[in-house]
Amino acid sequence: MEARAETAENRLKRLRHRSWHRGIREMDLILGGFADTALAALPPSVLDAFEAILEENDHDLYAWVAGRGDPPPDVAEVLLRIRSHHGIG
Repeated sequence: MEARAETAENRLKRLRHRSWHRGIREMDLILGGFADTALAALPPSVLDAFEAILEENDHDLYAWVAGRGDPPPDVAEVLLRIRSHHGIG
């Protein structure tokens, strides 16, 4: 049986849900708030990078968003967008 491709709408719903249900509340607020307002407008490559950061450890993500530590290059752009969305320098 062939698997059906995920629709763009379902992908956004899934990513928003995963963004709001993290391991630490701070990341729920950071990623969830960004996901609610910005995901639909992201180009596919940045959306792919956002999905990739959802696989990362919350403590690493928080450090990257806070500007402590260097994120992997393939997710740097989306992290800059998240930082900018939240007014983080």
